[in-house]
Amino acid sequence: MDVKENIKKILNDSIAIKKEFLADTNAIDAVAGTVQEIISCYKRGGKVLVFGNGGSAADSEHFAAELVVRFEKERRALACIALTADIAALTAISNDYDFNRVFSRQIEAIGKAGDLAIAISTSGKSENVIEAAKAAKAKKISVIAITGRDGGRLKTEADIAVIVKGNNTARIQEVQMTVIHAICKLVEDAFAE
Repeated sequence: MDVKENIKKILNDSIAIKKEFLADTNAIDAVAGTVQEIISCYKRGGKVLVFGNGGSAADSEHFAAELVVRFEKERRALACIALTADIAALTAISNDYDFNRVFSRQIEAIGKAGDLAIAISTSGKSENVIEAAKAAKAKKISVIAITGRDGGRLKTEADIAVIVKGNNTARIQEVQMTVIHAICKLVEDAFAE
């Protein structure tokens, strides 16, 4: 297969998984529920704590930036912290405790009842993400999982699980980013000037 055909195949595969997600009523309901949870969190004065590993860490920081700064419209800044962004905390927690506690320790420190935790994982199996979800629940913080495949163990720790069914990590991440953008737009619409 030549390069152009490979490009077309990758794009068609991306389109196909997005169409599958679009046809999944439970997935669309979960995204709508996520939007409502975030709006409710902000209306009660809470903040959003978002986290994940690797590409999901990058997605977490992207998500936080869209909410803190703006997505498409002018509106007030919305409190969102990517727990992946503090390299000093990440390395200290990993060194002094364990890598599985890099997010849960931060939730213990800055999370409070009324906040919202958003855990991003393509597999739903990342131990440090699952531990953070458990820590959030212990502090009476609602948990939303944006995950893939079958949702893994993470879905059982979440109040809402947005699950992108599929086996290819890159394609799952592409849908997750589209979902994150949709969430940011709808949340922003609720607070736009």
